[in-house]
Parts: sequence; structure tokens; C-alpha cells
Amino acid sequence: MYRYLVSLTIFLFIVVSVFGCKPKAAFNLSEFLEKDSNLGLPTLEMPKDNPLTRDKVLLGEKLFNDKRFSSTGKISCATCHVPEMGFTDSPLQVSKGIRDLTGTRNAPTIINSAYNSSQFWDGRSPDLEDQSLHPFVNPVEMGLNDHAPILKIIRTDPEYVKAFKKVFDVSPVEITIRHVVKAIAAFERVIISANSRFDRWYFNGEDVLSKKEKKGFDIFIGNGRCVSCHVIEYTTALFIDNKFHNVGVGINRVSADDISRLTGEFLKAMYDQSTVDKKVLSDTKTSELGRFAVTRNITEVGSFKTPTLRNIALTAPYMHDGSLKTLEQAIDHYNRGGASSDKEKINPYLSGGIRPLNLTQDEKDALTAFMKTLTGKKFEKFQ
Repeated sequence: MYRYLVSLTIFLFIVVSVFGCKPKAAFNLSEFLEKDSNLGLPTLEMPKDNPLTRDKVLLGEKLFNDKRFSSTGKISCATCHVPEMGFTDSPLQVSKGIRDLTGTRNAPTIINSAYNSSQFWDGRSPDLEDQSLHPFVNPVEMGLNDHAPILKIIRTDPEYVKAFKKVFDVSPVEITIRHVVKAIAAFERVIISANSRFDRWYFNGEDVLSKKEKKGFDIFIGNGRCVSCHVIEYTTALFIDNKFHNVGVGINRVSADDISRLTGEFLKAMYDQSTVDKKVLSDTKTSELGRFAVTRNITEVGSFKTPTLRNIALTAPYMHDGSLKTLEQAIDHYNRGGASSDKEKINPYLSGGIRPLNLTQDEKDALTAFMKTLTGKKFEKFQ
């Protein structure tokens, strides 16, 4: 009898394990091609030289997922921007490129990146089209020497030849890298997330937030001062300010002598964008220069772009270097006024609005709960 019960228990465990688990949700592009109210977001302006079409978006998705466009044939855009992970590389602190090489920065989400006034953590690219050019030829990411191998693959692939002819009306020899990045950018522009529980409560008056979550909102716009950079407008909320701030992350790992040496090097050399792209992703100390590497403005040393808080529950770890593993750690960092620990010295480049918040544990818990209401309806299945 005992042996029978043991066997039955094992059998039931296997059945539950195999058949009873909730299947992992999968990304479905068709959901993003449907017309949606996008509650909580402003109208998105499309570039005049890259109008959006369904076929272009579908082509962009195919290019986004093609691993052949790396030197090893193992890395695609989607490798570091995983749809089911909020188009980030969660839970990795920094992404792995070719031959498991690691960069210096956490992969930012692509979701709602169409609303950014610049791309990358330091804003070194003005738009999605330009941004799409660089990972292919970055030695840490996809490792190509130039874009020629991509064009060779596309021009000899019957499916690509047909798709580019349909979308851009070009023959194989007429396909350029500009066509490629326009298609990828078109795909990225439809990855829009709105209609979160916050949106339905704040903009639509629905009673979908708990008392604790509402308290967190009050802290967000009040004592927490989060709204100063993660902006909420009267009818929309991007939770960004399209600005750059030094919030005390990473820069303390670089000595004053190294900062002086590196800033002097940049001011003297006046690197072009391609060189900057390679340097900031291959050297940790150079990476911590932040926006300065782009503007050469000494007041922007260690400053990075304000990231959106939409879908923040999906995109851990946080900050440009992925050094804060949880929302709780991120809130603690701001509560300390931009210091990574109670004993750490505040860095001299810290943005003026960063100072201790003195929030209680209950207030921090409420703030965390509120931020988890920012997951868009299309991404709730991944939370």
C-alpha cells in the first residue's frame, strides 16, 4: 500500500509539472499592429522620410531577429532585447555579445523608445534609424567590421529580396543599409505600451488601484519627487523628461584622476560617434562619463538619460549599469540621496535635485507597489 501511494504521488507530481504549469506567454506582433487607443500616451509623430506600413514593420521584425547579421552568427537585436523580458536582457546586469563578451551598460527597453528625443543611455543617436546602425559594427555586440556582410546576406536571400522590393521598391543591388535600419526602426516604433492599470485609474477614472498603490502615487508626485524627472502630464504620461541627470550611479567607481584623464582625452581627440560608441561599450571607466562623451560638457560627467518607468516591473536590473537589481534597491538609492550605501561619499557631479528623501519603509513599499501598476495591458501577461 505504501509503495502504491508513493508511486501515485510521483505520478501526480509529474502530471502537474508537465500539464499543470501555466504556459509561458509569447510575444505576438499582431497585437501591436492593431489600432489601439494607447490610453496615457500622446500621439506619436512619424518621420516623413520613413512612413509606417504593415509590410515594413514585418520586415523590420525579421531583420531584428536575424542572427546572421553578427560575426559569429549567434547574436541578433532580439538577443539583448527580448520581447518577453520587456524588450530588455533581464535579468542580466549587462548584455553579452559575440563570444560572450560583456559590455558596460544595461540593455535599455525598446518599448516606447519611439517617444525618446534621443537613443542610447547617453543620447548619442538622434533617432531609431541612426541607433540601429551601430550594434552591428560594435566589437562587443555583433562584431562586424562594416555593414557589407548584412547587405550580402539580404541581396542573396530570396525572401529578403522579395520583401525589400515590396516595401521599398528596390532591386537587390539597390538595397542599402539605410533601407535596413528604416525597416528595423519601423518595427521598433510599433512597440508601444499604454493602457496600464495606472492609465485606467488616472486618465479613465476606473477604480483599479488599491489603497496602497494610491498612497504610492501620492508619494511619487509628493515627497518622493519622482515626478520631477518621470513626468506625468495632464492627459498623458511618458514618465520621462528627455533629459540627462547624474543620479549617483557608477561615477564613484572612477577616481578623480581617471575622470580628469578621460575627459581630457575626449576634449583633445574629438572622437566621432562611431568611436564613442565603441569606447563607451568596451571600457567601464569611459562608460561612466555618460553624456559628457557626447557633448564634451564637463557638467554632464556621469549624466544619463531618464528612462521610462512604464513596464518597470519587467525590466530589472536598473540604471545604466544594471547595478541595482530590484525596484526596492533603486528606491533605497534615491532615498539615500544618490549614494549606493549609507557610507558612500556623494559624488561632486551629482545633479542638483538629488538629495535624501527620508521615506519610511511603509512609504517605500507603497511607492514600489505603485510602480508595478505601470505595466501596459499588452505586457501584463509577462509580469
